[in-house]
Parts: sequence; C-alpha cells; structure tokens
Amino acid sequence: MDEPEDSGRGAAFREGGLAAKFAGVSLIGFATDAVLLHFGIAAGIGPAWSRVISLICAMQVTFLINGLGVFRSLDRRRWPRQWARYMLSNGFGNFCNYWIFVTLVSTHWRFIANPMVALCAGAFTAWMINYCAARLFVFGKARTALATVLRRPAKPPA
Repeated sequence: MDEPEDSGRGAAFREGGLAAKFAGVSLIGFATDAVLLHFGIAAGIGPAWSRVISLICAMQVTFLINGLGVFRSLDRRRWPRQWARYMLSNGFGNFCNYWIFVTLVSTHWRFIANPMVALCAGAFTAWMINYCAARLFVFGKARTALATVLRRPAKPPA
C-alpha cells in the first residue's frame, strides 16, 4: 500500500525547515541578547540585571520576526493576543535560560562562570522550549505539529 502524498516524511521535512528558520531567528535573538548583555556589563550594570534587559529586548525582536517571517501568522487583529502568549510561553523558556545563566555565573568556576559560556548554555535550553511553545501554542500550528509527531497526516480543517 502506498503512503499518502502528505506522508509523515513530507510533514517531518517541512517541520525541520520550520525549525531551521526558527533557529535562524533564534541566532538573531541570541546576537541581540549577547550584544546588549556585553554593553550592559561594560556600562557597569551587573551581569544578572544586564541579562534581564538584554533578554527582554531579544524577545521583542524574535516575536516580530517569528510572527511575520517564520510562522507567517501575525496579523493586526490577533497580534496583542499572540504577543501575550509569546511573552508568557517564551517567558517560561527564557526564565529557564536566565536561571541557568545566573546559576552558572554564580559558581565562579573558571570556564563555566564566564557570562558568554553561561549565555550559550541557557540559550540552547530556551531554544528547545521556545520552539515547542511558539509552534504549538502561540502561532496556531498545533494540529500539523501533533500529526507530524504521531506520524499521521493532518486532516484538513472542516
């Protein structure tokens, strides 16, 4: 028996493409975060408070790019609700990011306490959490994503 045209492989390929685009946007957010963190520390603000500022700014940048370019579902009617969902769900991922960052910096271990190393460790964890949250809950792609995970083609909306 032949597989349907929209088989699990095709959906998984599309999902991988979406994850790759999200990763690209995450790199832009990471760069925004890192640059602002560096400037904050250079300005004499402690690493923890500099990170709060840099993270909030990076979240705004990634919300716009993900909503307009990656998921292509940001519109004038729904953007306040999408923004609130994004800030809440990605806020959780970024809380984990921040917690990892502060924990590693506070160890004062030679390599791990470096703010940029701690930033990388926290950012990777947040990326995984934030992609799932944006994909499933913020930008309304849960049905297709769940079908991919379950390896069944999504049924078109009635």
